[in-house]
Amino acid sequence: MASAPATTLAARGTALASSQHQLDILARPAAWRGFDDRLADAGLPPLRATGIGVFQINVGKFCNQTCRHCHVDAGPDRTEQMSRETAELCMAALEKTDIPVVDITGGAPELNPSFRRMVERSRALGRHVMDRCNLSILLLKPHADLADFLAANQVEVVASLPYFRPTQADAQRGDGIFDKSIEALRKLNALGYGRPGSGLALNLVHNPVGAFLPAAQASLEKQFRRELDRQFGIVFDNLYTITNMPISRFLEFLLDSGNYEGYMERLANAFNPAAVAGVMCRNTISIGWDGGLYDCDFNQMLDLKVGGGAPTHIRDFDAQALANRTIVTANHCYGCTAGAGSSCGGAVA
Repeated sequence: MASAPATTLAARGTALASSQHQLDILARPAAWRGFDDRLADAGLPPLRATGIGVFQINVGKFCNQTCRHCHVDAGPDRTEQMSRETAELCMAALEKTDIPVVDITGGAPELNPSFRRMVERSRALGRHVMDRCNLSILLLKPHADLADFLAANQVEVVASLPYFRPTQADAQRGDGIFDKSIEALRKLNALGYGRPGSGLALNLVHNPVGAFLPAAQASLEKQFRRELDRQFGIVFDNLYTITNMPISRFLEFLLDSGNYEGYMERLANAFNPAAVAGVMCRNTISIGWDGGLYDCDFNQMLDLKVGGGAPTHIRDFDAQALANRTIVTANHCYGCTAGAGSSCGGAVA
């Protein structure tokens, strides 16, 4: 089946096509059913939130890396960053709740001027804090003390590492990034991260390097653990496998390489009703760099704000209304329900 032409998205070097344009592409099912129809076919009701267990803050698209699979389209040339005012609104909203987990992401979240203040405020409120770290940020001179800061505040580090060999990892994240990642992991290990009894969690994230689903999480974790220890003496707690979402930069790759139709059909054919219950949107609220409220970080990149009459900006945060909302879905949601499922915490089924 012919793929959409490469010109359907903007050329690299400019912003990707509008969120609506991406949704229009995703709304063209050919050999597969639309996601909402597939839920109904499986006898499942529309997705609803089950509460809010994770307060996810995406502080912007500014990053020191430009990764091939990035659903945020982040990079050094992006200027979208959460302001201090919006960061304070996030902390004020968090303070009025008992949401246990704060998940800070980006871009490279550590590059945001409010990052450390948000970490300290969240910890002072007794919340568990996660930092979605690209690892290479820990080696930049202006952030030489960042690893120590994270350890001192007992921040869980969730670090992207596509593979335990440089060829595959660099193909996704840029030349030389694998070696930098290994150096950063050694730095974290030296502080106690990933070591039993330290209280410092170090979890790795694997995204496939290509247009296919990730391997089984448990078996892949065993390979990563064995090879990283054998080759580099690196230890970690868990490996999370995350399916590449057909949006933003990865959608552009799929279109340019002629893999779009095949990849979407692969996701749809692997739809797993058992994975639906564990998708992250059901217990997460995602806050954008401008304060917009979303069901997940993926919806955020498609500008699909929360629906059902729930407040759509952090200034109007209403935990009760958001905890009972209906989830906004589209065909990219197949990415979280294919095979063993996928979430910010890895496989779900």
